[in-house]
Amino acid sequence: MAQSQSTATSARDVVEPSSDETEFVFFSGKGGVGKSTVSCATATWLADNDYETLLVTTDPAPNLSDIFGQDIGHEVTAIDGVGNLSAIEIDPDTAAEEYRQETIEPMRELLGEEEIQTVEEQLNSPCVEEIAAFDNFVDFMDSPEYDVVVFDTAPTGHTIRLMELPSDWNAELEKGGSTCIGPAASMEDKKQDYERAIDTLQDDERTSFAFVGKPEDSSIDEVERSASDLADLGIESQLLVLNGYLPESVCDDPFFEGKRADEQAVVERAREEFDADATATYPLQPGEIAGLDLLADVGGVLYDGREATVDVGAATDAEETGRVDADGAVDFDSMADPNAVVDQLTPGEETQYLFFTGKGGVGKSTIASTAATKLAEAGHETLVVTTDPAAHLEDIFGEPVGHEPTSVGRENLDAARIDQEKALAEYREQVLDHVTEMYADKEDTQIDVDAAIANVEEELESPCAEEMAALEKFVSYFDEDGYDVVVFDTAPTGHTLRLLELPSDWKGFMDLGSLTKGAAPAKGDQYDEVIETMKDPERSTFAFVMYPEYTPMMEAYRAAADLEDQVGIETSLVVANYLLPEEYGDNAFFANRRAQQARYLEEIRDRFDAPLMSAPLRQDEPIGLDELSAFGEEITGLADITEADAPEVTPS
Repeated sequence: MAQSQSTATSARDVVEPSSDETEFVFFSGKGGVGKSTVSCATATWLADNDYETLLVTTDPAPNLSDIFGQDIGHEVTAIDGVGNLSAIEIDPDTAAEEYRQETIEPMRELLGEEEIQTVEEQLNSPCVEEIAAFDNFVDFMDSPEYDVVVFDTAPTGHTIRLMELPSDWNAELEKGGSTCIGPAASMEDKKQDYERAIDTLQDDERTSFAFVGKPEDSSIDEVERSASDLADLGIESQLLVLNGYLPESVCDDPFFEGKRADEQAVVERAREEFDADATATYPLQPGEIAGLDLLADVGGVLYDGREATVDVGAATDAEETGRVDADGAVDFDSMADPNAVVDQLTPGEETQYLFFTGKGGVGKSTIASTAATKLAEAGHETLVVTTDPAAHLEDIFGEPVGHEPTSVGRENLDAARIDQEKALAEYREQVLDHVTEMYADKEDTQIDVDAAIANVEEELESPCAEEMAALEKFVSYFDEDGYDVVVFDTAPTGHTLRLLELPSDWKGFMDLGSLTKGAAPAKGDQYDEVIETMKDPERSTFAFVMYPEYTPMMEAYRAAADLEDQVGIETSLVVANYLLPEEYGDNAFFANRRAQQARYLEEIRDRFDAPLMSAPLRQDEPIGLDELSAFGEEITGLADITEADAPEVTPS
């Protein structure tokens, strides 16, 4: 399928410079959707069209070197074989650390060691990584030597709103006012640069925003949310790239014909619903996109309207990897460890807590619901708690699901849903009431109370606040009596848990941890007990869900390291989802895709010191207990949880 535009504006019109000033192109989207591929292809296409181009990546695990086949580091590097194109990989960890030190240094004379430690911990926020990336945009904003600068990451609405906060606060407020990126007063010297940068972002003559997504409903939903957030700030999304649809020529059986039909329906939905100047598509390839020839193919399809080239290759190509047999099959089961999986999932003498965590779009809720179903079948009293929209879990189980645990078709299987929007609204109100009360008796008129409260309000828009609100609700399910196993389809990050562990018995610095405890002092001990339970491998199992590709693997690896480094929680299980089934896709295209999955499964096993649980790609999500039970038979270890293995459990 060639590029298709939703309006008279083409994708080419969106990215091609049209003035004498340096222009900017940002690619936004969740991990694993192909942002790096599309940004590399776009930069290459611009350079091939005689525009002096710089490509900037702030990916924590950059793969530009693999894509271009040469070393690219922290210095601007000319790309071999492409005139006019240079690239730079900015390490976001290094950039974030530099930002932290710049923020903390002026405070060392004002605060004690314990307070400084708390500031440092707060500045481990993911928002700090975003703001450090934003600083890089500011750095490259004045780059007259380039016609266009392409970024493979874009700032979120939350980051941009943080830049708009008032920062003309006095030294006293520097001790009292903060956001998830640190004390607002520390931004004073950068305020003018940030304002100019925001003006540039809002100027659609100089800056283009493009979203990259997969042809999946959940991916489009996420794109629409992010684009709406930016639109509220006067930043319009001009281009949507849907990457990785199944080529028609390789879908020669009912399974993949059905998958392709579903994808095409999503493409049509995106064209009709998403408010962008142009929409473009690019197909899934049998292997990863690397090298100038494939990048030129991507650029030609997206911006010149050419037909895509899908070089299926031969099945022998996959065979030569040693990972597939002569029939194009991979023995995925041999890579998993069912006995170790059973050990991690089966409860002991006290209630067991199972957390299935990972980035969006990896199938956490389905895996969690399936595991809960099989545990209940084995005779364990089981509760599954989800943060997914209500309709999703109700569709899966075919029963109403609310905040209170209710049966979903089996007497020993209950489900409950944390309404995230409601939880966040309640949490925001609780914290703001607490902050208002804190300032009610302040006699120091030098403190701008309205500005401080506005600052906290923006902090409550952060992803960290969403996590904290959900964690507040999590805590209540640790008190549910009568369950052998409680299964969660998400988990708090190391950063959120660490904030709650920090000392909060001093006044002044306002971070989410101390604000949360201050707003609900009766829960302080409860938080501590829950975190200790999470850290106990005999009581809690943390399972990271991913699919075997580079970006999902690296995102899970970094999140797992964060949990261990920040709070001491080790990963107990790794779930590899969406493995290509052997009985379908009997051609060279899918043989090569299976070989690639096998390669990443080997790397996942090397990176994670935890048993592997594998789950196959399905044509449709399982609906109802019968389908969940059948799906459980195909997932490593779940079929082996028998009633005979179930010990007598004393719920805590």
